[in-house]
Amino acid sequence: AMLRLRLLTWDVKDTLLRLRQPVGESYAAEARAHGVRVQPEALGQSFREAYGAQSRRFPNYGRGRGLSSQQWWVDVVKQTFRLSGVHEDGVLTLMAENLYRDFCSARNWEVLPGAGETLSRCCQRGFRMGVVSNFDNRLENVLSQCNLRHHFEFVLTSEDVGFAKPDRRIFEEALRLGGVPPEQAAHVGDDYARDYRAARAVGMHGFLLRAAGQGKEPGVPPEHILPTLSHLLALIEK
Repeated sequence: AMLRLRLLTWDVKDTLLRLRQPVGESYAAEARAHGVRVQPEALGQSFREAYGAQSRRFPNYGRGRGLSSQQWWVDVVKQTFRLSGVHEDGVLTLMAENLYRDFCSARNWEVLPGAGETLSRCCQRGFRMGVVSNFDNRLENVLSQCNLRHHFEFVLTSEDVGFAKPDRRIFEEALRLGGVPPEQAAHVGDDYARDYRAARAVGMHGFLLRAAGQGKEPGVPPEHILPTLSHLLALIEK
C-alpha cells in the first residue's frame, strides 16, 4: 500500500551534503597558507580527538553553556592544531577564524549524487519538506550556498532547537512545524541510531541511506533501506 506521507524531513551531513575532502586536508591547506607544515592524516586524527573531547565537555555546540557555536568551533580548531604541534597563538586564531568561515560555504561542501533531483521531485509531488540536523547555526547558509535551501519549509538545527538527535524533542518540533501527525511523516538519514531509530521512536516512518558495502543494521527491513537517494520515491510510492 502507498504510504500516506505528507511531510519528509531530512538529515544533511552525508545524506544531502558531504565534505569535499577530509577535514585533515582542509586544515593542512589552511596551515600551508600560513607557512605551517602539518600532515593531513595527523590533523585528521587530532581533529577527531579535539572534536570528541569538546562534544563530551560542551554537548550540542555549547548550547546553554554560555558558549557560542562559533567559539565552540574556534576552540576545536585551535586544539586540533595544538595536538598536532602548532602552538603560536596569533596563527592559531587566524586559522581557526578562516576555517570557521570556510566551512560555512560551498567551498567545503558538495551535494551528494541524486540529492538535488530527489528533493525537486519530492517538492513536485507536493510533500512538505524540512531539515532535522545535528548542526550549528551555519546550516541555513550552507544549504543556501549549495542551492538546496529553497526545497525546505523549515530548517531545524540542534543548536537552534536545543536538543540533538536522537532526542525525540527535535523530531516533535519538526512535526509541529510541519503540522502533521507522525504516521504521515518520514525522516531520511544515514545514521541508524540518530536518524532511523530516533524517527521511528516518535512514530514517524524512517528511511536509512546505506551505501553498498555498509553493514546491515539490526531490525531495518529492506524496504526502509536506500542504496541511493534516487530510490526514495519508488519506495514511498510502492
